[in-house]
Amino acid sequence: MVALGLSHATRALFASGASSFLGTPSAGCDISSYIPSLPSNQTQLVIPPAVSPSHIGLAFGVQNYTCSSSNTFTNVGAVAELFDVSCVVNESFFQSLPNMLYNAWTSLDDGFTILDIIDILHFANPPEVLAQHYFVPNPVTGSGLSPKWDFTSSGFFEGVSNAFVIAKANGTLPSPDNSTLDITWLEVTRVEGDIASTVFRLNTIGGQPPSTCSYGQSQNISVKYTSNYLFYGGNATNATANN
Repeated sequence: MVALGLSHATRALFASGASSFLGTPSAGCDISSYIPSLPSNQTQLVIPPAVSPSHIGLAFGVQNYTCSSSNTFTNVGAVAELFDVSCVVNESFFQSLPNMLYNAWTSLDDGFTILDIIDILHFANPPEVLAQHYFVPNPVTGSGLSPKWDFTSSGFFEGVSNAFVIAKANGTLPSPDNSTLDITWLEVTRVEGDIASTVFRLNTIGGQPPSTCSYGQSQNISVKYTSNYLFYGGNATNATANN
């Protein structure tokens, strides 16, 4: 019964939040000419020169926090699923997708975790699933955590061992929409993996923790969010390229 409920919940989430684009081809389109919309007066996020965007994902998931001794929440990672939205970047509804998916994601019962949803989607393996996002030990220092985007378990790059990127921070920008509720926009650069050389987190909805907590008393929390992830460069070979 639990698995059945998760299956129904996942279909509802996918249908109400992500499948606005399912009437048209939604995966694997060329986005090399796509130009993201960034605030005109910002300098923190820099589009890499002479490198084309290669993938764009619509993500839903959670930002994880623990209460620090300063009585504020500290980010300790994230887990998210990414849908391929490369075929709809020029559609009128594209900018609305993170908000639509956020409304669907936050309407689900909290008993359905992001890991539950990822497991169901991995089993179904629809072509729109692009990647999973999570954190791993820093591969350079061995201490601390680094963000990873993993394309190896589904879609066009299933089984391609180098189709991932582990990255380090290169720039942050407070959300231009609502920095109190929405997590920052980010630019990160490759440390390991070949799916991309640069990744941007843009168009964020949600993900910010409460402003205060009680050290030693407050529990760890997971805050739901959605965003776009835009990938530049990379040389991982599509698993279907030679078929």
